[in-house]
Amino acid sequence: MSSPIAIVLAVFVAAVAVVAPLAEGARAFFVFGDSLVDNGNNNYLATTARADSPPYGIDYPTRRPTGRFSNGYNIPDLISQELGAEATLPYLSPELRGEKLLVGANFASAGIGILNDTGIQFANIIRIYQQLGLFEQYQSRVSALIGEEETMQLVNGALVLITLGGNDFVNNYFVTPITLRRLQFNLQDFSKYLISEYKKILMRLYDLGARRVLVTGTGPLGCVPAELATRSRNGECAPEPQRAAAIFNPLLVQMIGALNQEIGSNVFVAVNAMEMQNDFITNPQAFGFITSKVACCGQGPFNGLGLCTVLSNLCPNRDVYAFWDPFHPTERANRFIVRTILTGSDKYMSPMNLSTIMALDSMKT
Repeated sequence: MSSPIAIVLAVFVAAVAVVAPLAEGARAFFVFGDSLVDNGNNNYLATTARADSPPYGIDYPTRRPTGRFSNGYNIPDLISQELGAEATLPYLSPELRGEKLLVGANFASAGIGILNDTGIQFANIIRIYQQLGLFEQYQSRVSALIGEEETMQLVNGALVLITLGGNDFVNNYFVTPITLRRLQFNLQDFSKYLISEYKKILMRLYDLGARRVLVTGTGPLGCVPAELATRSRNGECAPEPQRAAAIFNPLLVQMIGALNQEIGSNVFVAVNAMEMQNDFITNPQAFGFITSKVACCGQGPFNGLGLCTVLSNLCPNRDVYAFWDPFHPTERANRFIVRTILTGSDKYMSPMNLSTIMALDSMKT
């Protein structure tokens, strides 16, 4: 039976979740990671990992490609909407200056991973430690505007999202039947190695002032249309990438719990993207999708081969597809993910969801 204190806190969390978007408007938001959260940095880079041509952005308000690997909004956009804030601009955008800097910044770059050798095939991408270097540069720029002390307050009070890990498997370990990393590690040991490296990245973020960090693991790697097209038998999720995700994600949750204990505060929050996406992959109809196997945009089996281009097959209604292209969810699927980040149980969010974070943090101010 729930204690009276737990009931009061639950009611308070629910109440604050309703008013939070207005109260949270001033909170900065920083984003680090890969294509799941890149909102246009790669547009400014000489790389093949880009989403700057149609039909990307077909459902975005401008109806134009923006560099987001989505038909419309991506996860950071939808979190910004929940915070009641404008979307963060890509750090490389010339528009990110003056007052706009105070909203935060998106440092993510499609193709990167936890490891520096992940995504080398994409050439000029902003690797994770380079993203953290740009975050330092960002802080210097903001200090020139509002002073060092105010800048540290802005960074300490910000919400941070970091999304890494998928590419380390898809575009490194499994990229060809024989890879350097496969020769070096079995799947279990590679996952452990990734987690130990991810921990160093999180500690660096903490050193740079981040105090509320949503840390996303991988989705169900074996179930994305790209893997179904190349590795699947009869449309079943590909076993090896699926096993990788099943090993990696629990290790990540465990590492985050231990790291919070080390720090003595719940700085890091594990976002179990695998569980979130498993829900609509195993039962797409319950979420209003007609399929979670076929990408809306692509070619070949399951529309899972190659890139999404103007020449690709394109579904007429993106809202009934869980996947937009061979790797990335549709805007509607992203909305389910963000709703779970906001209100999900500890099956999905550990040690707490975003509504609880917002409620707790509003008590401090």
